[in-house]
This record gives sequence, C-alpha cells and structure tokens, in this order.
Amino acid sequence: MGSITDVAGIRVGHHQRIDSDATLGSGWASGVTVVLTPPGTVGAVDGRGGAPGTRETDLLDPSNSVRWVDAVVLSGGSAYGLATADGVMTWLEEQGRGVALDGGVVPIVPAAVIFDLPVGGWDRRPTAEFGYAAARTAAGPDGERPEVGSVGAGAGARAGVFKGGVGTASFTLDLGEQTVTVGALVVVNPTGEVIDATTGLPWSAQMTEEFALRAPPSEQLAILAGLEPKSLALNTTIAVVATDAALSPAACRRMAIAAQDGLARTIRPAHTPVDGDTVFALATGAVEVPPLPGTPDAMSPETGLVTLVGAAAADCMARAVLVGLLAADPVAGIPTYRGTLPGAFANRAEGRP
Repeated sequence: MGSITDVAGIRVGHHQRIDSDATLGSGWASGVTVVLTPPGTVGAVDGRGGAPGTRETDLLDPSNSVRWVDAVVLSGGSAYGLATADGVMTWLEEQGRGVALDGGVVPIVPAAVIFDLPVGGWDRRPTAEFGYAAARTAAGPDGERPEVGSVGAGAGARAGVFKGGVGTASFTLDLGEQTVTVGALVVVNPTGEVIDATTGLPWSAQMTEEFALRAPPSEQLAILAGLEPKSLALNTTIAVVATDAALSPAACRRMAIAAQDGLARTIRPAHTPVDGDTVFALATGAVEVPPLPGTPDAMSPETGLVTLVGAAAADCMARAVLVGLLAADPVAGIPTYRGTLPGAFANRAEGRP
C-alpha cells in the first residue's frame, strides 16, 4: 500500500507509552505522531467533525499570511495532547526551522488530537517531551516507512468495536512527463465502524478485494456480534495527506477536502457531531506540473491537477484507514480485527499489512 514517506522529504516519527499490563482505563496507552516537512511546504486543513481538538489551524486559511508549514502533529490525550506540539516546536527551533523573525524563529506546527483518555487513563496523556522525542525520531533517513498499527497517536485508538491505529498508503500519478506522488497517514479512532458487522468485511467491496480479504466463518461473526459497542465519547479520526506536486494554498485545501471522502468510504458513520475528523494537506512543491490539457480558460490552471491529486488522496486515505485497522495490536484489552476474525485472512500469506 506504500507510505506517506514515498513523498520525497516527508518524514514520520512516533513516540508512545504502552504499559504491557494495561487494562481499559488503567495504564499508559497513548502517544504522538509527527509529520516533518521539507522547507517550503504549503499546508492546508479541512475539518468535518463536530468536536475537533486542534491548534494553529486558522493559520492555514489560504487568506492568511503563513506560507509554509514545518510539521504537523497528530496526538492522543484529547485537548491535553495539544501540548505535544510545544516539544515539536522546541526541536524545530533547535534546527533553525520556522518563520525567521528578529531574535529567532517561530516554527509553524499545526496539530490535532484524538480522544483516547478512557483507554489508558485520564492522568496518562502525552506531553511536550513526547512531541520532542517523536520529532527527533522523524528526522531519520528520507523515505523510511513509518511503523503502523498501535504506535504513536494510534496507541490508544479504537475503531468502533476494534482496536484502531496508525495507517499509511501512497499512490503515484503518471502525468506524462511528470510523475506525482500522493500519500496519506491516518490515526483511526472513529465513533463509527470500519467493518460491516453482518459480513465481517470492509464496507467497500473494492477495499475487500484490494486487501485480499474474504468473509470469515459464521462462528467468528458470532463473536463479532457479541463485542461491546464503542462509547460515543471515544472518537475522532485525524490525518495528513501529502503530495510532491506544487500547489497553491487554496489548491492544497481542495486536496484536504477531497481526502475526507476516503474517511466517508471506509467509516460509517463518519463526520459525526461527536467526532473531530480533521485532515491536513501538505504540498512540498518538488514537482511543477503545467496546466493539464482540457482545462477551461475560465478556471484556475491548477484545476485538472487538483482534481487528480484529490481523487488520489481520497483513495490513499481509504487504504490507510484499513491498514491502521489491520495492523493494530491488542492494547488495554481492546480486541483486534486480526485476532477476532482470522478467517478473513485466508487469502493472505499473513494477516498484517
């Protein structure tokens, strides 16, 4: 399925604390994921949930003055977890990254959080030190595929009745003389379900085929039917999509909007009043694409490119959601898809993406 780090210059780091003997509501099960960008990366954001927890998103409005983003933080810990961005800013300041002002730099670090406090415990939430450690980890080799599953901000995530986690995917667009890469990284923690309880499979038949899944046996479906539904208090899916194409801030926001479709395809219901579904979009600008043939003169020259990049972002997002679900390991007694429905993987050599 690829990775968001297939977009050259994008790097990902995780830091989490998970107690091996944690039970639901008792023991550490939270963390943070940091997406570092190359200098000159344009950023945007789109929020569709009714209960977002975010930081610095107003700066990403195309009508505002900030041009570039230095990092994006995805964290557990609810609103408390927004403090992890402080640690990322400290690390970036040490690297000299940020808006240059008299006397120093101010790193631009938007952030969003999931609500995972009842999984590990209300007094066990990530801090600025978590953010600093994740940023330092992200500064590894370019193109290194990040870990997926119950890591980083996905440590305490739940996806409906199952354990959620971090997922990633990428897609390449062949545009003739140019090749554009699009990637997504998502922390899967929705109120809604990723799996249809009647079949034990993803809602989309296309996703079932792409992941080589098959209907599990009836005895496993009976176990699924008996799982306790997730509380409405445990919610929010947050994500980053990125491309190496050169996009304006407005075009970048269109990519974020389109990427939300990937959540709607794989999570039912999505964008609810108790979810804070937020998608950040990043464009590194490494690939300059001229106006595509057929673009009407009355429209922006980016129109054709944004249409293709947006569609790819939605596809990547949908795949990344499934990766996050399939890769998740048990934490705090929350069951996993792999552990509950192993029969779904009969067509696969192994049950992990």
